Amino acid sequence: MWGAERRTTATQDNPAIEALAELDPISDKAFERFRQFIYEKAGINLAPHKRQLVSSRLQKRLRHYGLRNYDAYIDLISQPGKEEERRHLVDLLTTNETYFYREPAHFDYLRAKILPQYRNRTLHVWSAACSTGEEVYTLAMVLAETLGRGDWDILGSDINSQVVATAKRGMYPLERAKNLPREWLSKYCLKGVRAQAGNLLINPKLKSRTRFEERNLKKPRDDGRRFEIVFLRNVLIYFDVATKQLVLDCLSRAIAPGGYLFISHVESLHGIKTDLTTIGPSIFRKPLH
Repeated sequence: MWGAERRTTATQDNPAIEALAELDPISDKAFERFRQFIYEKAGINLAPHKRQLVSSRLQKRLRHYGLRNYDAYIDLISQPGKEEERRHLVDLLTTNETYFYREPAHFDYLRAKILPQYRNRTLHVWSAACSTGEEVYTLAMVLAETLGRGDWDILGSDINSQVVATAKRGMYPLERAKNLPREWLSKYCLKGVRAQAGNLLINPKLKSRTRFEERNLKKPRDDGRRFEIVFLRNVLIYFDVATKQLVLDCLSRAIAPGGYLFISHVESLHGIKTDLTTIGPSIFRKPLH
């Protein structure tokens, strides 16, 4: 076949391609250094079984730099002046898949028990680990349905710059929205046609009620903002107890008195010292005073 013959010829003409065809397996030392790096940067505790994930996600970066082993790559990013590459590495190791209307019980509770308190009141919501933004836009739909054009806004944040950029675009494969009520799809989303067939775009009016930022949850907010509702779902599972405590300390300062925190149903605050009170499965509230 012409394609196979072309690859063989290219390899013979360029020995560097042949040399990079097979990378050395990631060593124990290199994996431990990657674990330490992402723990210090993002607080994520990479389990041993994530070794293959690290290896597969970083292969393109090794080839980009003409490197054959992972030890050389971790040496490279440790050098001064490699901040952009270190940021890229954080992006590669923190990408998480999400979808619209995930863990719907939280949104149902929000609509029935919490949002009625905020009719004719200002409401600030923070999706603190928003990934590619589906949670933010789901929240926006829930608020629009319940509070209409009221005085509300939603902030989404994530440490990963690439997923924040995706969230800002507000364009997704339709399959990510299979859990959304059909009427919400037609009301709050635009369906792609021709080149964009199979995608949806968040309605600009809804999108205008949201904004996004890069943020490391290990660092407290320095803008003095307070939020009545904070979602921090599917991120604590990646932290050890010490990092959970640090993140919750920082987060708690940003929750307004009487405000609410939602975490995932698969997570807990066991072993964490906090002033938050449990009011439902994975739902907590900060005292009014």
